Amino acid sequence: MAERYSSQTELVVKVLKYDGTEHRQWRARLASREDELVVLAAAFAEEVQHNILGFIAAGTISTEYYWLNRWYNVFRFSEPNGQLLSYYCNVNLPPKLQPDSLSYVDLDIDILVQPNLTFQILDTEDFEANIVRYGYTLEVQDGVQKATNELVELIKAGSFPFNQ
Repeated sequence: MAERYSSQTELVVKVLKYDGTEHRQWRARLASREDELVVLAAAFAEEVQHNILGFIAAGTISTEYYWLNRWYNVFRFSEPNGQLLSYYCNVNLPPKLQPDSLSYVDLDIDILVQPNLTFQILDTEDFEANIVRYGYTLEVQDGVQKATNELVELIKAGSFPFNQ
């Protein structure tokens, strides 16, 4: 069942590393929740130079799809007029939703998806290094592989949310 929230419902999104240290955070509006899917909406308040995405203009919209039972999330970046710029997928432990925050543990692997659904898997070297650095368990390593495979299948099929 879908739940709609007031546009005033705001959360802090917290990205953690495997050892629990905070990596980054930002504010987003809780747009909707349907069963295990939480959708957040945010906008870049200022210009950002991202090492992979390049220049992100102020006003760029980020629609963020989080499943509370999946090992990944998907960000849809668009112009303020709604025109799709790209998708950015993060492989992570399933997120935790609290009344005032949503947090997740980043597990390094990212997938950059262009509007035509061509994609690039990123940060595999970071993942390999962090297996040793953070001591990722075999369960975590297996979860990362399964999540990556699931995302690739969704992208190739043009399935939700890659059809938004």
